[in-house]
Amino acid sequence: MISIQGKGVSTGVAFGPLYYYQRQKSTIRRITVEDALAEWDRFKSAQATAISQLGELAAKALKEAGEEAAFLFETHQMMAEDMDYEEAIEELIKETKLNAEAAVTDVAAQFADMFAQMDDTYMQARAADVKDVSGRIIGILTGTTQGGIDSPVPVILAADDLAPSETVQLDKSKILAFVTEGGSGSSHTAILARTMGIPAIIGVGDQLKPEYEGREVIVDGSTGSVIVEADEATRTKMMAKREEQLKRLKLLEQLKGKENVTLDGQKIKVFCNIGNPEDVPTVLSNDGGGVGLFRSEFLYLNCSDYPTEDYQFEAYKKVLSDMDGKEVVIRTLDIGADKQIDYFEMPKEENPALGNRALRICLNRPEIFKTQLRALYRASAYGKLGIMFPMVTSVWEVKEAKKMCEMVKKELTAEGKPFADDVQIGIMIETPAAAVMSDRLAKLVDFFSCGTNDLTQYTLACDRQNNDLGRFFNPHHPAVLRLLKMVCENAHKNGVWVGICGELGADLELTETFLSIGIDELSVSPRSVLPLRQKIRETNVSEVREKVIADLMKDDIEL
Repeated sequence: MISIQGKGVSTGVAFGPLYYYQRQKSTIRRITVEDALAEWDRFKSAQATAISQLGELAAKALKEAGEEAAFLFETHQMMAEDMDYEEAIEELIKETKLNAEAAVTDVAAQFADMFAQMDDTYMQARAADVKDVSGRIIGILTGTTQGGIDSPVPVILAADDLAPSETVQLDKSKILAFVTEGGSGSSHTAILARTMGIPAIIGVGDQLKPEYEGREVIVDGSTGSVIVEADEATRTKMMAKREEQLKRLKLLEQLKGKENVTLDGQKIKVFCNIGNPEDVPTVLSNDGGGVGLFRSEFLYLNCSDYPTEDYQFEAYKKVLSDMDGKEVVIRTLDIGADKQIDYFEMPKEENPALGNRALRICLNRPEIFKTQLRALYRASAYGKLGIMFPMVTSVWEVKEAKKMCEMVKKELTAEGKPFADDVQIGIMIETPAAAVMSDRLAKLVDFFSCGTNDLTQYTLACDRQNNDLGRFFNPHHPAVLRLLKMVCENAHKNGVWVGICGELGADLELTETFLSIGIDELSVSPRSVLPLRQKIRETNVSEVREKVIADLMKDDIEL
């Protein structure tokens, strides 16, 4: 028996033969071409094909792993047509007459090295992205096919590391678990493994030897343990652990159709976060009560130009129709910060997280906002719609947004186009300013939805994209929780309901806190619905509320 220790990044126990990922290598020739313009056209053709393939991968990832996974490939699409990247390749081809695959190879190495030298760990991780994108273009230029799994049975897949495109293209029915030599907990492979529910371990280094291929391996994603040819006692123990996990999943299935109600009768809505109409079946199969956050920016990210009113209308209509009368909250355009779109032609900002983003863009460019609102109100005739404005900091912003809503409704009425008269208007509480002003903002809206990722970032002055900050980015920080408590109190005084649509909503360690401070709705990933329901149904709020509130508000609370 051989024991190997790595870092578990996606839980679960898996048994199976070890299989090394078969990656096809492209042989890069370096030649001087006679016709540089023809060679440039050759690159542009390969680039266009790569962008198209990445779009297909984004759609596949969205279906299999959700909007976060899809966004990885949308980011790769933007990287493939990045102006600086493209100009560097063009210069090599046209000025030195270097062939396209060699030019892409050189520029990829240059850009990857530039990212790797940066102090920001998030930017360092982009080195792998530029290599992945460039490798795809080179593969198209050289006619090299992608690697895969040539095995008649499911396997424990081992690799040095896996690019996101490689991960998504794999046949999931053949994968029992991932084990990689490198990687990090925030790597694309780790994210994709978690969203797809596949056990994964990273960082085993050179402990995993090529001669282990074909041997039976046990992977425990919760502990980071990899066991090669386990002895009988260990094998029996791990099989029991896997059976316990499967048993728990079956028990969760029995919660479908049950109410989200505590032992003492307090009810709470459990909704889902989605980024595409194709996510709706996953919401319904996991028994989500509605959609608490439709991230409409993915419609913009999937287009090469501003999406038309009809294009958006059809997408919103489909979600509302498919949800069959259940509530659907659609967030208006929320780009900027870490979500950039080339055709918006936004000027570069030193600090985009604090810059022109979300509702600020909509109010500064009303033609874009109006198009989206017209599509939303037209779609409201097909279901129960809530419209939510992101990145609010002031009362005047909400008033301006509502003025635009009224203008749109008057136009649609004049045109004879139907829309619902009971559309709820809400705002995101994701800035300390919105939380502090929630008493006044509550007089203008029907609901609040707290975006805890950004609320934590802005409250703690801590960049949520910076992995180096680690323990400093603490969503459990009492300052964040006290703001949420204040928001609930101000909302309920004004008859406004409050939800949470950030990742914190699925944090079972905080469920008692959310119930105690009066949160009315939790919107989470579809896979989190049943575990959250179980936690709610096991909680007696009347027994824990006093202690929870006291702990939250005490003077000597430990940070």
